[in-house]
Amino acid sequence: LDKMGVRFTGLMSTALMFAGAAIKWYAVNSTFTGEIVGLPTQVAVACLGFAIYGMGCEIAGITVTKVIAKWFTGHELALAMGLQVALARVGTACALFFALPVAQYFGIVSAPVMIGASALCIGMLSYIVYCVMDKKLDASATTAEGVTESEEQFKMSDLKLIFCNKGFWLITLLCLMFYSAVFPFLKFATNLMIIKYNVSPDVAGMIPGLLPFGTILLTPLFGSMYDKMGKGATLMLIGSTLLTVVHVLFALPVMNIWWFAVIVMILLGIAFSLVPSAMWPSVPKIIPMKQLGSAYAIIFYIQNIGLSMVPVLIGNVIQSCTSNGTTDYTLPMAIFAGFGVIAVIISLLLLKADKKYNYGLEQKNEK
Repeated sequence: LDKMGVRFTGLMSTALMFAGAAIKWYAVNSTFTGEIVGLPTQVAVACLGFAIYGMGCEIAGITVTKVIAKWFTGHELALAMGLQVALARVGTACALFFALPVAQYFGIVSAPVMIGASALCIGMLSYIVYCVMDKKLDASATTAEGVTESEEQFKMSDLKLIFCNKGFWLITLLCLMFYSAVFPFLKFATNLMIIKYNVSPDVAGMIPGLLPFGTILLTPLFGSMYDKMGKGATLMLIGSTLLTVVHVLFALPVMNIWWFAVIVMILLGIAFSLVPSAMWPSVPKIIPMKQLGSAYAIIFYIQNIGLSMVPVLIGNVIQSCTSNGTTDYTLPMAIFAGFGVIAVIISLLLLKADKKYNYGLEQKNEK
């Protein structure tokens, strides 16, 4: 991304996503015989399509983040990133909600996959239109200033500057701890509602489901606050503190009533909006534009390590805390609270580093 630029990388990633979805649709919609590497041929082809899509999806996520930083640095950067996150979560919610009804309506499993592939085709065409706009932006910047920062100037040796940047590692570790205390928790939250708060299994999933819908509204709001008022490091500190309080409340053997669980989940939604709305727009203040793609990629990479390992850890802890079909969630929630405490400490160190190195995290984004 840093070497070849946002246009080439974005087109590559959107093409991979569309191609992967098309292969998956072909697999689900066709009949095969035989096996490939021990799997039924249909399953193997579908897995190949999903893997190709997955590669493009990860690259696209990083590319879009750099695109927003390129266009909105010095303007409403946090609001733009907040809106992007909100729209992405709307898309995820729609996919999860409509997949089954669409399949039932058309009477075929491949129908929602076809709609998904069509949406990705529209996305790829949209990105081609964006590339024309982006090329004009670079041309106007060159005309106005005589020179523009070329993305092709990136060298592999620039990675050393990222790895030696204290602020970058603090944000990376904050991202790891914060998301490790949110997404893995959501995997077990429904069962927590049933066992601890005596919520009916039929509606228990609705309480954790409040989280993504709340962030759709709050993330752009907090992002706009960061743009106009600054205090990015402070927002991350407040969000991390709120996250810790939420998990402590879930761990304490008090108020085992459904409405208390709803209130605590709303607080978690506020925390889940505060930190990302300030964290992602803060990276361009610490890392130069030509290294930004590599920086976001490293953050995503380390974040995904946590998101893959923490559910395994919590799952083993829950298993050890289960007897006679009943689980005591005190220890698992204490572990999540521990992640929150570490996030608070990192936020304090980031606030201190901002004062020392003058990253500008406490300054507003609009200039």
